[in-house]
Amino acid sequence: MSTATYPEQKVNGKAAAAATPAYAAQGPKDQLAPLSIHRREPGPKDVQIDILYCGVCHSDLHTARNEWTNTTYPVVPGHEIVGKVTKVGKDVKKFKEADYAAVGCMVDSDRTCPDCKDNLENYCSNVILTYNSPDGHLGGMTYGGYSKQIVVDEHFVLRVPDTKNLAAVAPLLCAGITTYSPLKHWKVSKGQKVGIVGLGGLGHMGLKIAHAMGADVTLFTTSPGKTEDAKRLGANHVVVSKDTAAMEKLALTFDFILDTVSAHHDINAYLNLLKRDGTLVLVGAPENPLPVAAFSLIPKRRTFAGSMIGGIAETQEMLDFCAKHGIVSDIEMIPMQKINEAYERLLKSDVKYRFVIDMASLR
Repeated sequence: MSTATYPEQKVNGKAAAAATPAYAAQGPKDQLAPLSIHRREPGPKDVQIDILYCGVCHSDLHTARNEWTNTTYPVVPGHEIVGKVTKVGKDVKKFKEADYAAVGCMVDSDRTCPDCKDNLENYCSNVILTYNSPDGHLGGMTYGGYSKQIVVDEHFVLRVPDTKNLAAVAPLLCAGITTYSPLKHWKVSKGQKVGIVGLGGLGHMGLKIAHAMGADVTLFTTSPGKTEDAKRLGANHVVVSKDTAAMEKLALTFDFILDTVSAHHDINAYLNLLKRDGTLVLVGAPENPLPVAAFSLIPKRRTFAGSMIGGIAETQEMLDFCAKHGIVSDIEMIPMQKINEAYERLLKSDVKYRFVIDMASLR
């Protein structure tokens, strides 16, 4: 195992706990490999968590390979974290040792801006992400959940209401909230006609959550073979988007469409399915801009919008909602040592529907 170059108990002159094992990428073309990192000693408002499971998000791969050209190396990915509390600071109110807890995509924000005051820390201009953000405690950059331990301010730690299948809860911290937030914000409700575009890590959660909200849910997919699985996950209808005639029949019929696809695709084909005042929300992140025709929007006063995870309060609300409705992610468990293989499979959409790392494998 390689070792970081800073002293054992201090990082940049600041108190740090003993080293903890992790997996990191050292460069955009390097495979993830073992790295010893340091976490800070818990402060008065901090919660120390022994990580049990960490989901694998496509954002992890983008960042590890510097595909968004903003990565600082070494990078330890992982922002779908579930674990057990091992220590709390003296001012912590919501958690105690041995509680189960979760951490999502954020570990801090400025807490003073209008977004933070509206409980929308995810839109804070100074948000500190769980990995690859400036670490104001130890210096350097934040390290994510591909590790044995993490220390996070209590405000950004979440309760886990359903502990029966902790591994399958982990992807809710990104895939769950990324789909729940727009469905909630645009007030999806019983009887509305809702479309979900794409059946992957995000899409399968969108199906489950929209179904639980009472919507009449249609999955749009390019793969005819996904029909049976989509209906198991909550789709009332499945449409193969390559079938032009089937798409034309659905013009002007949808209240809301959630687009989870990160590959290039024809967004106008879905905008034209919306009713007057209907909304299409993009949560997938295609590498290149999607051309939008003016007349896909103007004649029916349609809205084309985007959405990004959710604030801490809304993420807790999502976890409680999913526990109430028995919703978890469909997962494939892997040991930490299989992460590079998992990344290659992720590129081929060869997972149903989220990889989760068993951190017991990281010794």
